[in-house]
Amino acid sequence: MRAIVVGAGIGGLAATLSLRRTGWDVTLVERTPHFTEVGAGIQLAPNATRVLRRLDVLDAVAAHAARPSHVSFRTWSDGAEICRYALGREAEEEFGAPYLLLHRADLHKALTAAVPPEAVHLNTTVVDITQDDDSAYVTTATGERLRADLVVAADGIRSAARQWLFGKDEAVFSGTAAYRALLPAEEVADLVLPPLAAWLGPDRHFVHYWVRRGELLNVVAVFSTEAVAQESWTARAEPGEQLSEFTGWDARVLKVLERAGQVFRYGIFTRPPLPRWNVGRVTLLGDSAHAMVPFQAQGAAQAILDAAVLGDALRNATPAEVPEALDHYACRRVSAATSMQARSAQAGRDFHLPDGPEAEARNTRMAAHAREHRFMPVATAWGTDALDRRTEG
Repeated sequence: MRAIVVGAGIGGLAATLSLRRTGWDVTLVERTPHFTEVGAGIQLAPNATRVLRRLDVLDAVAAHAARPSHVSFRTWSDGAEICRYALGREAEEEFGAPYLLLHRADLHKALTAAVPPEAVHLNTTVVDITQDDDSAYVTTATGERLRADLVVAADGIRSAARQWLFGKDEAVFSGTAAYRALLPAEEVADLVLPPLAAWLGPDRHFVHYWVRRGELLNVVAVFSTEAVAQESWTARAEPGEQLSEFTGWDARVLKVLERAGQVFRYGIFTRPPLPRWNVGRVTLLGDSAHAMVPFQAQGAAQAILDAAVLGDALRNATPAEVPEALDHYACRRVSAATSMQARSAQAGRDFHLPDGPEAEARNTRMAAHAREHRFMPVATAWGTDALDRRTEG
């Protein structure tokens, strides 16, 4: 059984590992000439790290991670704590896997190291995907035509495969953009920051957490904007731009933003939900299927869950059974991923409520929930085992 995975991001790498574990011969094609992963921090909740353990990469990932004891939600103007939720050992004991904070490059490197080099075709741009009753075909920019029993399109938010399968469908600007930066720990040691925190304010929120075993502070400062912002991990902000966007915020927030050296600015885009991800022998996975705003820290996690279920659905499948197996994969994942898209969007709206009765009601609601529950509301998704076939829709 032969598969081609298009795209060597987190989802594509996880899909490659998942399929290989079930006995598939997998070719991973990637358009860049070298394995690279830009970006900065990433949060991996127990629903994702549980899968990484099954893929035998959790130890390699955890070796470079930070493990927060808790998450703190705070008000924008004075930093007063609204509520906090347990993470750390309590979450690992409850959900059977750790909550990790990472640099994206460290996660990408650990996944890459687990894929045999001979399975990877770098500097390979896919220009078309076609299929017939017996096989699927990937055509590259050099004219090469690769044949397989299955093609997995993990080609990201700007997925060409999505348009080939389902027609013209553009990524949608979310109305939010963000500044991001990484600061050495010694630059902010005097601020006594929580290990993971989200500061909530009108039309804005500010998130920070440690990565790379606590050596670096990852900062994401999100703001609402009507102007469509460039979707780029490498576009630099103008000097001091981030400070003007967060005027009047708590002094600790402003000090972090002031001390940030290299600051990047990027627009946050999503994809409209799809009722199905697969056609015949070809399926979408990860952001190509369900790109979401990052306000529940579940984007990468959902791609990793896709990969786990894909491998499970195709275990022991014959060539003739691939289309039906992909139906089962989509059946088990579409509803859950679409629900997380909606939850993430709602979280963004809640985080950005204006000062006054709405924000006060939100804070009261959050505090009341925290008194009754050790873990965040999104933690209801952490305990669900993606490989439990009872989750089939």
